[in-house]
Amino acid sequence: MFRRMHDNDRGTGSETVKMTVEGKEITVPLGETVAAAMLAGGFEYARTTPVSGARRAPFCMIGACFDCLVEIDGIPNQQACQTPVRQGMRVNLQKGARDIDS
Repeated sequence: MFRRMHDNDRGTGSETVKMTVEGKEITVPLGETVAAAMLAGGFEYARTTPVSGARRAPFCMIGACFDCLVEIDGIPNQQACQTPVRQGMRVNLQKGARDIDS
């Protein structure tokens, strides 16, 4: 569903970084945000809600809606749309009180 319009249009050349999302290693262009990398990597949602466990995906991509909250390097409640990727970053989906996949 989500795809990049260009391989890399940020003027950073062909530089990439490797990061891990939910244990899956992905290679992404340097300068991209965690939310964009997750969407392009096939991840359909970033978190589940605390009460119902409903899946929430990055929505506004400008830091206003907080639907992109993830755990980055063990720190919860990080806005994926506002966080640039970096080499070796470990990202996990943020699980609410009830995990709907259980």
